[in-house]
Amino acid sequence: MIEQILYNMWYIRPEIALTITCLAAILADVIFKRKAMVAGVVLGGLVVAGIFLVQQFGVSAPVFSHMLAVDPFSLYFRGIILITAIFVVLFSLTSAEVNTPHLRVGEYYALIVAMTLGMVLMTGSSNLLMMYLSLELTSISSYILAGFTKNAPDSAEASLKYVIFGALSSGLMLYGISILYGLTGTLDIYAINHVLMTMGANRLALLIAGVLIMAGFGYKISAVPFHFWTPDVYEGAPVTITAFLSVASKAGGFAMLMRFMKVTFIDSTYAGTAGTWALIPGFELNHVLIVISVLTMTLGNLVAVWQKNVKRLLAYSSIAHAGYMLMGLVVLGNDGFAAVLIYFAVYMFMNLGAFFVVMLVSNKIGSEHIDSYKGLGSRAPFLSVAMAIFLVSLTGLPPTAGFIGKLYLFAALINAKIIWLAIVGVLNSVVSLYYYALIFRNMFLRDGTGSTEPLKFALSDNVILLALLIPTLGLGLYFTPLVQLAQYCVAMFGVR
Repeated sequence: MIEQILYNMWYIRPEIALTITCLAAILADVIFKRKAMVAGVVLGGLVVAGIFLVQQFGVSAPVFSHMLAVDPFSLYFRGIILITAIFVVLFSLTSAEVNTPHLRVGEYYALIVAMTLGMVLMTGSSNLLMMYLSLELTSISSYILAGFTKNAPDSAEASLKYVIFGALSSGLMLYGISILYGLTGTLDIYAINHVLMTMGANRLALLIAGVLIMAGFGYKISAVPFHFWTPDVYEGAPVTITAFLSVASKAGGFAMLMRFMKVTFIDSTYAGTAGTWALIPGFELNHVLIVISVLTMTLGNLVAVWQKNVKRLLAYSSIAHAGYMLMGLVVLGNDGFAAVLIYFAVYMFMNLGAFFVVMLVSNKIGSEHIDSYKGLGSRAPFLSVAMAIFLVSLTGLPPTAGFIGKLYLFAALINAKIIWLAIVGVLNSVVSLYYYALIFRNMFLRDGTGSTEPLKFALSDNVILLALLIPTLGLGLYFTPLVQLAQYCVAMFGVR
């Protein structure tokens, strides 16, 4: 028994490191009472977790009675989540919202680590109970962080709306899980697949269960119609937490959704071409995903056109990007899933970069309104050019990494003969270019109405900005290693 526990714990060293880091952050705050010291402890813990993660490369093993899966697929998403967490901690060191005298940063950093731990567990969950528990750990931590800046007028509102929508989505997900358990008698997604393949189940009840469970996943990835919390929470939360939710929370949600869909509902006896899957006969979940994908990208882009707050604009942009990534799931094959992995890597850098610029501008001028960006090109040239590159990448134009991400998504759809959905994606990208261009126009083509004094930023801020800018451009020019890594992780995915 002891040997089995030690064997399992060897495979969850990154998670153990994050747990210790969470406790260490609280102790460091009590003992040292210095914000930089607490942040240093958290950064050290995240780096240690990352080292343990790298050591697991190529490993594929179920742990704790198949509750968790340690495989290249989960490793890929865990890496994205840890990198995002490191950047968010670095953002927090210079955030005016977070570094106010009355806020206890010990709890803030501890909650960031707890949220990271929940999302890391989400990526490897292969049991419906584990999926729900990891989702709740992430959600509860994010509820508190969304309302962390108590003085902000919209902070409490953001947190309350987040709790209400989260509770509703969790209830729907639990109901779906209970139906699926009643149909199959197990919570293990591999065992569920075996029961569905050998004994079958009522197709209508199965579809209802699948849609209800999708509500929980849709809430985490901000997919329509589970997106209503996103704009208000993104606008009311500190920019650091907004950036974290927009990338890491989506990564955890997508990893869990992809594993659930691939393992539970794919016909393992299907003798199609290599890398092509088929759903269990009579269970057309991909049709539901197509509808959600089209609605998500279309609503996100169209509503973003009318936004005047840049953070809220990026919130709707984030919803639209969830719609783009859902297109990869519709393909039902290795190409589609690999395209989603590629897109997530580039999305991480360009989206974090855009939110970091919003935070730096807000620190200096105290506003997130789009009109506040008038004349920014002359007051902060490097910052403005960086923001332009991030927005061009989010649109999906060459030579940025965003172009590569969308290229592989659209190529997967075309190879799967779903050309009309690729066209919808391209048209939505054109709409996104319009509202991103509004920011370009204000930065470079409009004169500011207030001060024209140059904005100066710390060297550390410029270094962080550069660290996000280089991959955004570099992965647009040289992307072969990323593509190969994504394809390898998908090829090793779902094998027990």
